[in-house]
Parts: sequence; C-alpha cells; structure tokens
Amino acid sequence: MGQPIEQKVEVLVTPIIQELGLELVAVEYIKEGVHWYLRLYIDKEEGVDLDDCTNVSHAVSDLLDKNDPIPQAYMLEVSSPGLERPLKKDEDFIRFQGKLVHIRTKEAFQGYQEFTGYLAGIDNEAIILEYEKEKVQLPKNIIEKANIALEF
Repeated sequence: MGQPIEQKVEVLVTPIIQELGLELVAVEYIKEGVHWYLRLYIDKEEGVDLDDCTNVSHAVSDLLDKNDPIPQAYMLEVSSPGLERPLKKDEDFIRFQGKLVHIRTKEAFQGYQEFTGYLAGIDNEAIILEYEKEKVQLPKNIIEKANIALEF
C-alpha cells in the first residue's frame, strides 16, 4: 500500500515552503461533503499573513500538478495553524515549552485521555506536562493529538 497522501505531500512541499522562509506545520487531506480538500498549515516566528499563504499556494500548486500525488480532484487551501496550533514534531514541543497545551491520548493513561497543562519538557520517550500541580510524563507513542491551548 504506499505512503498516506499527507506524507507524500509533506515530502514534496516542505523544501519549497522552507525556501520561502516558512515552516510546514501540518498537512490535512479530508473529504467534506462531496469535495476533497488538501490543507497546508504554515507558520513563521512572527506569524503568517495573506501574502505568505498566497506565495505558498502558487509555489506548491505547480509542484503538486507536476508530481500528481493525489488521484482525485481536490481544493488546495493554505493557512495559518491558528491560535490552537498543533504540536506534532519534537521541535514543536521544544519551541513551546512553558505554554499551556492540550493533549489527547489514544488510550487511557493514569485514568485519563485528555490532559491540559503547561509544557514542562520533552525527552526521547515522553512529553512532560505540569498537570494538576505535578509533572506527568506522557509517552509519545500514545499521544493522538496535541495543540496549544487558549489561556483565559
């Protein structure tokens, strides 16, 4: 069976996005109603603007047309990851240490599947979270989704 479409697209577009001085945060390929969408979420230190999104859209459109990693018709969307930015790579967890994050696990860990706390660190095996006044080491292999949480 080959690589999932998201991985194929990520490998193709990452170099171009990096050349533009941006970071590819996430790739999402999803069907909504009768339409397929390929969404690229990009970021940079000072945040992205409409010009960044437009530049990436033009640059990757040609590349995707030429390499054709997606068999059916789809709509390409490029945007910021938003305030609740997903955390996927080790570099994300390092960069956002001290921030409030929300983590959902694939299975219960210490009786819970949802954790919201301050990102205290990362090691080879786990994400370390300050959760309810203690440090919890969530094994990386059970994390389903992680993102910045909004502070009120």
